[in-house]
Amino acid sequence: MGSFFKECEHPRSRWSKCLHPYKIRYRSAAGKQVEESGFADRDKAIGRLTEIYNEKKAGPRSRSKAEHIQKYGAMRFEEYVEEWKAGQRHLAAASVRHLDSLLEHHHYPGLAGRRMNSFDHKVVDGFIRLMERNGAGLATQANAFDKLRAILLDAHRLGVFTDNPVAGVKPPQYDPKRAVIPSPEQLRAIRTAGDHALMLIVDLMGGCGLRNGEAAAVNVNNIVADDVDRVTEQVVMSTRQYGPLKHRKAGQYRDVPLPARSGQGDHRMVRRDVRHDRWLLAAPADRPQQAVSALGYGQPMATDQGVRQGGHPRGDGPLWEPPLLRVELPEQRHSDHRRG
Repeated sequence: MGSFFKECEHPRSRWSKCLHPYKIRYRSAAGKQVEESGFADRDKAIGRLTEIYNEKKAGPRSRSKAEHIQKYGAMRFEEYVEEWKAGQRHLAAASVRHLDSLLEHHHYPGLAGRRMNSFDHKVVDGFIRLMERNGAGLATQANAFDKLRAILLDAHRLGVFTDNPVAGVKPPQYDPKRAVIPSPEQLRAIRTAGDHALMLIVDLMGGCGLRNGEAAAVNVNNIVADDVDRVTEQVVMSTRQYGPLKHRKAGQYRDVPLPARSGQGDHRMVRRDVRHDRWLLAAPADRPQQAVSALGYGQPMATDQGVRQGGHPRGDGPLWEPPLLRVELPEQRHSDHRRG
């Protein structure tokens, strides 16, 4: 609350018998240090400090906090999350789809009806144990816990919780395995498993280090030198439209080395199909989803784990997904699917 003292020559042990008045020192609501004097005894000085403290506590900030507790504390988890999501304007379309999937399959089944003011570390720990009993993979558990922690931290900032309900909870320990890089022999087998479109995309991903979506959006006009490819966009798998590169803003790019094999594949692709215009794997340019469908990405996996048949943009017959290359949709890319 503050402090009380005397500015006379007497020691503290003699203040009760000294006739000099007490002074108090405290910080105002604006954060400035303030002193008051003229208190005849210790009790009056402490009483004034208590009065100032109660006034600050009942100020506008405290009333606002009380309103937040009353409004958001009584909300059900699902209602609060929908309001929280409206403020996540920075999330890309793929991130929104991932968040919705986690909420639908993991958060809402066990927490949708729980009131926000009832969360504590026991509830959070029970949520993790529920995912373990349901057989969710460690990657999924870690992602779901991170989202729950972000939601509860937002409520904690509003004053819904006195203590952070995630504090002290041991998060799921996800230790991803080391990525396996295909050998040259495996790459050669994949290249010969499909047609020239598959050969081109394998060359681009293996030779230039492109992601799936970047390889599907390769633009012949972006070959700025015989051995340099300028990557400016990608096919966003969730929207099937051209978009900026991952982790980059519109207009940003990166230059990658273009090996001789990949460069020859680009020019061979252009010679074989001039109707592709500048995009090598999409025709016409306003339908970038065909670049994805051409390689079997666009069709959802059959319920019997078979391979769906898709038409090729060239119109020269169907293209079957080769057995050596399994490309997953984003919503299928989770630990349960990989383990299966």
